[in-house]
Amino acid sequence: MPAIEVENLAVHFGAKEAVRDVSFSVGAGEIVALLGPNGAGKTSTIETTEGFRRPTRGTVRVLGLDPVDDHKRLIASVGVMLQGSGTYPQLSPERALRLFADYYENPRSPGELLETVGLVEVGRTPARRLSGGERQRLSLALSLVGRPRVVFLDEPTAGIDPSGRLMVRAIISQLREDGVAVVLTTHELEEAERLADRVVIIADGEVVASGTLDELRGKDRVIHLSTDTPIAIDEMAGDLGLTVVEEGHLRYRIPVADLNGSIEQICHWLSLHHHDLSSLSSGGQSLEEIFLALTATEEEPNSRSETGRGSRGRRRSR
Repeated sequence: MPAIEVENLAVHFGAKEAVRDVSFSVGAGEIVALLGPNGAGKTSTIETTEGFRRPTRGTVRVLGLDPVDDHKRLIASVGVMLQGSGTYPQLSPERALRLFADYYENPRSPGELLETVGLVEVGRTPARRLSGGERQRLSLALSLVGRPRVVFLDEPTAGIDPSGRLMVRAIISQLREDGVAVVLTTHELEEAERLADRVVIIADGEVVASGTLDELRGKDRVIHLSTDTPIAIDEMAGDLGLTVVEEGHLRYRIPVADLNGSIEQICHWLSLHHHDLSSLSSGGQSLEEIFLALTATEEEPNSRSETGRGSRGRRRSR
């Protein structure tokens, strides 16, 4: 049984349909990034999954329970990290963690958590005097104090410096190792690309894509190369049966389906035609490129990608 299961979720606010027919699941020990532009329906979806809003239609289960009707039974097993710190401004991190620890039967040690999130030196400083990044780390610690089996993280690295981001990533990765189901919402798409096992993209209240990053990219990959002399791209394309695009002076892009076989073909062709490689790299679309292609509006023509899924290109969940 998935730790979180959402099926055909709809959320209405009067006549406004904020969420329609959203389905996804999160397994134990899995990190799923729920992404979407502002107003896409992410917040309504998350609030419903957390048990703070009753769905208009559809089914939501967290650890096999209804998050609204069984909220009291679930609350000890669910951790929620808000983007803005949810603690009292006059309390220090140490006091806040001790207070929250009292709510649970088997809490984590406040001292251990202060060390985990790097707040030992400011452990007795009132929260109102902490930096934004420190308050974020405190919010993360508060969400973990009860040893939750499910965690919702809202913009967990917002306002945190680079070294702090590495720390937060390590903590989130450890949650996966500990078998915790994690739902991550963020506008930092690079962060989602680094951390998430699967991605769910919502636009206009619907799931427009769902899967691993490789699944969202599809089978195609791109080879980028540069040479010491100009390539006759039409001749190369004709000989290899590939599309060759000149990106700049002596720089080329070649979309391929068979990465390893194509690299071998390309290198052999270059050698036959006496071109020396200056560089060669391969990869696929970034999560940002995929996201923009799926959520671009007509007012954002430059956000379209070469995948052909332009304005509001709908891609049903996998």
